Amino acid sequence: MITAAILAGSWMIWGAPGPGDPVPALTQTSRDYARWTQGIPSDPAFFPIAVWLQAPRNAQRFRDAGINVYVGLWQGPTESQLAELQSAGMHVICDQNDVALRSSYADIIVGWMHGDEPDNAQARRDGQGYDPPILPGQIEADYAQIQQRDPSRPVLLNLGQGVAFDQWIGRGVRRNHPEDYPAYLRGCDIVSFDIYPAVHDEPTVAGKLEFVAQGVTRLRQWSDDRKIVWNCIEASRISNTQVKPTPHQIRAEVWMSLIHGSRGLIYFVHQFQPRFSEASLLEDPELLPAVTALNRQLHSLAPVLNSPSVEGLVSVQSSDPAVPVSVMCKQHAGATYLFAVGMRNVPIRATFRLPAAWHAARVEVLGEDRALTVRDGQFEDAFDGYAVHLYRLAGAP
Repeated sequence: MITAAILAGSWMIWGAPGPGDPVPALTQTSRDYARWTQGIPSDPAFFPIAVWLQAPRNAQRFRDAGINVYVGLWQGPTESQLAELQSAGMHVICDQNDVALRSSYADIIVGWMHGDEPDNAQARRDGQGYDPPILPGQIEADYAQIQQRDPSRPVLLNLGQGVAFDQWIGRGVRRNHPEDYPAYLRGCDIVSFDIYPAVHDEPTVAGKLEFVAQGVTRLRQWSDDRKIVWNCIEASRISNTQVKPTPHQIRAEVWMSLIHGSRGLIYFVHQFQPRFSEASLLEDPELLPAVTALNRQLHSLAPVLNSPSVEGLVSVQSSDPAVPVSVMCKQHAGATYLFAVGMRNVPIRATFRLPAAWHAARVEVLGEDRALTVRDGQFEDAFDGYAVHLYRLAGAP
């Protein structure tokens, strides 16, 4: 999930559109959690917002912050860990050990964890350097065994930042080999990845939040949209003593992820420097209320986010061709929603073009206490760098 290694190299796009290119449609397969009888709740009002590898004693506090899934349990799961999570009403994706398979608290287990970052070079047990990444064939074989023991829950595989950043040195001998990834994706049902650009120490990545969208788009393409894609979101300074992600950056990464097709989020909240804090988000007076408010908004929009995307209804044009705006269109309960994010840290104006039926419609800007008006089949709005705007229009054309 995180490494302190120094990065080198440049960003090289392979096999996928870049951030800001048209966002491909989600298939029914990639939206459907109902195929597992004990998996992620398929209730349209449920959207998975997870936290990575946290102590169960903090589950109620994370739940109060809008988290509804734990991913990973340190040296677990144990019966006491599962009992503590159940008492807080927290779902969990965890290792498939004997305790998990036989526990009386198994109802809270909604998926199986299939390792973390097998695509990275693997540290040797003797501490003397690194071995190559785990072969995709081994991941696929292990996945088959997990499925055989329990086919009622999905298997989640988390990959490293090589998903979005080809020159990630942490892949060792497989650095700049993105062709490995379609094979890794055969070893899971839900695929996630992590890259943390706000606190990154490599200039090629540092501050470039669009790498998050790049990874989501690549995973969707590499799997032909047959896998559910999640991704990790940085919510601490991790090991960067100089920089911490801002609420604005976290919100931008979240909405970039969702607009490009992510179906679940995993917050990474560990801090390693200048002091270790496993649950640093809970101690952060700036980030905790911001993330809580963001999660509350996501939960309120869950039925919309879980509905099919509507293709071809709206187009968007940026005032600066070098600064794309990505948009996702949804229709739910008699309203049309446009979720949009600026894909570079540069202010622009965006023009949204709509069907003629909305020639004079009112556009509510969610969470901003303002409204716009459609004139001549379009409306405009200003976007600061990496800004997110969420629009609601009554009715559908």
